[in-house]
Amino acid sequence: MDLAGRLAAFEAADLYVVITQSFCAGRPALAVLDQVLAAGVRLVQLREKDLEGRDLYELALEYRRRTESAGALLIIDDRLDIALAAGADGVHLGQRDLPVAAARRIAPEVIVGASTHSLEEALAAQAAGAGYINIGPIFPTATKPDAVFLGVEAISRIAPHLTIPWTTMGGINQANVALAVARGARHPAVMSAVTAAPDVLAAARALRAAIIS
Repeated sequence: MDLAGRLAAFEAADLYVVITQSFCAGRPALAVLDQVLAAGVRLVQLREKDLEGRDLYELALEYRRRTESAGALLIIDDRLDIALAAGADGVHLGQRDLPVAAARRIAPEVIVGASTHSLEEALAAQAAGAGYINIGPIFPTATKPDAVFLGVEAISRIAPHLTIPWTTMGGINQANVALAVARGARHPAVMSAVTAAPDVLAAARALRAAIIS
């Protein structure tokens, strides 16, 4: 798939699920992935910051096999080299990772997503060629306990200035996802609200329903 096709698939997706083994409530991440895909999620990020390169590559290959079979996009957190080697659809970069413009030069057909925490960062990533940006963290989140959360109002401050797709993340769950959706969020991104839920399939379906309705 080329970049245009990947971006079209991104736009058509709804819930964005980020999977990290340590937030899977003791279950294998691949088992959680299977339930996420069975729930109809078509946008998945593999986020394993502590895995060595070879182990991450082998896991990414398995994620790629399963997401491709389900017709879902696969985004790799941080590691453009792993994304390219595994044939993933995109890479998600933080503010201290490889710059967006450099990633675009290296991988012109791969979606480059960027974490942003202010309007200035969002506009800079957009100008550098990001395929999408993430606004967050919106609510307090266990994945980044030391981060300053922006509040849901940040969506209203940032999103109107964007001409590319955007996601929003940070503490989003069934109880508050409607607040993000009401401000235009079409691709809320979640981790533990799905991956640590007692019933992963039901949690993903419920969140998708809240976005689509």
